[in-house]
Amino acid sequence: MDYFTSLIGQNQAVELLTQAVSQNRIAPGYLFVGSNGIGKSLAAKYFIDLLFSAHLAEPRLIASVQNRVQQRNHPDLLWVEPTYMNQGKRLSIKEAESVGLKRKAPPQIRLEQVREIGDFLSRPPLEAARSIVVLSQAETMGEGAANGLLKTLEEPGKAALILIAPTVESLLPTLISRCQKIQFNRLNPEAMALVLQQAGFGEILSHSEVMGMAQGSPGEAIAIWQQLQSMPDDLLQKVSSCLKICDRLWHWLRKLIKLWILNLSYG
Repeated sequence: MDYFTSLIGQNQAVELLTQAVSQNRIAPGYLFVGSNGIGKSLAAKYFIDLLFSAHLAEPRLIASVQNRVQQRNHPDLLWVEPTYMNQGKRLSIKEAESVGLKRKAPPQIRLEQVREIGDFLSRPPLEAARSIVVLSQAETMGEGAANGLLKTLEEPGKAALILIAPTVESLLPTLISRCQKIQFNRLNPEAMALVLQQAGFGEILSHSEVMGMAQGSPGEAIAIWQQLQSMPDDLLQKVSSCLKICDRLWHWLRKLIKLWILNLSYG
């Protein structure tokens, strides 16, 4: 069974993860690094599916595992995301949006959440061979939270941690050194087209200004498109005109840069 079928354009990452499971060489820590919107969280989900189902033979049981991982209610999975603080209560990004909470400071993974990771890992896994903790947007950890995570990464017990971040530089070097780096790359045009069509956003492909801004990230392309669609028609027309001008300017600049590089190479 190919757990990574829907993950397009990340063959190298898929190969590394599947080999780790087939050889039973699971690292205590992984760093999934790459631009936003290119499949890092999806890869983490499929990797967990594979880890939790490796010992199962019945399709019914495998489907149950996949469903619980998708819903994030598997007893051996803890998925940690940045939060806001509001009147002493932590709120997820979705919860903050649902109550109309607006904050100037961005959400972050807090020291209290790192302590909860320690509590979660203090018990053995209930069903799987190991527990899994995912830290989405790990770059939002403050220094205190990051330092608190170090000991867990050093001695995770029967567990593996997956840190998801856009760049290596966004994390403390001490965290990076304790993780196996899995690089995710921006998609080429063919892979972009396939992902957007499968996601039901094929119309974006005819808008070169949106594709140019997304720079190989299907997630960013969809986010930009949805923001444009939410604008009033008169404002949308003005923004679209500006984007088209910027897109033409960017193409012109790229040609100019290529010529400049050629002149340096042969000059």
